[in-house]
Amino acid sequence: MVVVMTAEANAKEIERVAAFINKHGAKAHISKGEERTIIGVIGYKHQVRKEHLSTLPGVEKVIPISKPYKLVSREFKKDNTIIPLNGVRIGEEVVIIAGPCSVENEKQLLETAKVVRENGAHLLRGGAFKPRSNPYSFQGLGEKGLKILRRAKEETGLYVVTEVLEAMYVPVVAEYADVLQIGARNMQNYELLKAVGRIKKPILLKRGMSATLNEFLMSAEYIMSEGNNQVILCERGIRTFVEYTRNTLDLNVVPAIKKISHLPILVDPSHGTGRRDLIEPLSMAALAVGADGLIIEVHPRPEEALSDADQTLDPIAFKKLMQKVHHYLSWQQSYLESNVEASEIEYI
Repeated sequence: MVVVMTAEANAKEIERVAAFINKHGAKAHISKGEERTIIGVIGYKHQVRKEHLSTLPGVEKVIPISKPYKLVSREFKKDNTIIPLNGVRIGEEVVIIAGPCSVENEKQLLETAKVVRENGAHLLRGGAFKPRSNPYSFQGLGEKGLKILRRAKEETGLYVVTEVLEAMYVPVVAEYADVLQIGARNMQNYELLKAVGRIKKPILLKRGMSATLNEFLMSAEYIMSEGNNQVILCERGIRTFVEYTRNTLDLNVVPAIKKISHLPILVDPSHGTGRRDLIEPLSMAALAVGADGLIIEVHPRPEEALSDADQTLDPIAFKKLMQKVHHYLSWQQSYLESNVEASEIEYI
């Protein structure tokens, strides 16, 4: 259930409703918007009843939610979630996250960070801890890699996105990272999801390689149910019978999520295809279907990359992609403004 408070509801009335919910075996999740405060009734077994909530002072209406996910649904929050970060507003404007798959050494990362910053990226990605299918592959530099990411941030001003693999590592990764990433392999690591739900930093949640849309959103629900509302979804391709690409990038999920959830969703065409030559066309396709941003793998010398070399752009290819992205966004803005003007003329 969702309790919608009146616009005039005061703090005491809001606290009373939350206390009532907590007293009867559920957990109150308070979300304060510009016009209304909404309180989610969270819990599997509880004795909270719609008719009882409706009688409390300050309550405008109580809305049952039939979906298994509550907090991530449009029913809980009508307006898009906006996450301000380093001068950009994720969910309101297109955000580009770029950088290498793995932090290999300081020189490599600083060189990459300068390239992506100069070409208009907003955040820097890089893996300090790397979950690999092969136990003998490069596993990342660990905390040393986190320190290199911090150095890159200090030199370029780019905020850092990096993956956390286990709940026990959340505090140390949160010390260095501005956005904590939950990778595809950990989308259903529920203890990890609960751990990042208890911190106050944005979480980038990647879709599991075999996850349905409902499973994806339920993982986001785990994070939000612990109190962290700063969740960014990411489509990164799913496993199908197709062998031409590493994964099948499911762009259908972008407009689908826009319809049923208020959370922003980014697209990762690097992992989604596994092919360098497909990153540019799939990036543009992702923007065309309404993605809130892109995550692109970039390396100064992809042929030397210790991981994911086949799906990594070099600086020249990344510059070309960003030129196309900026051109598309400028055209889109002009188109929207011209349509607004035309509708105003027609109205007059």
